[in-house]
Amino acid sequence: MKSDKVMDTVKEFPKEFELEDLFEKLVFIEKVEKGLIQLKKRKTVIYEKVKEIVKEW
Repeated sequence: MKSDKVMDTVKEFPKEFELEDLFEKLVFIEKVEKGLIQLKKRKTVIYEKVKEIVKEW
């Protein structure tokens, strides 16, 4: 994650906030960004395959 993305996210928060909330938001953003990269590289799993994987849990 780039520092400018972190700074933009911090600016979105109110003047006072819980640090844990910021961490959760940053982790969410990072996961979405990674998912979009995987999508562009066509490294995704089709829905039917996900259903099979979940059944094994």
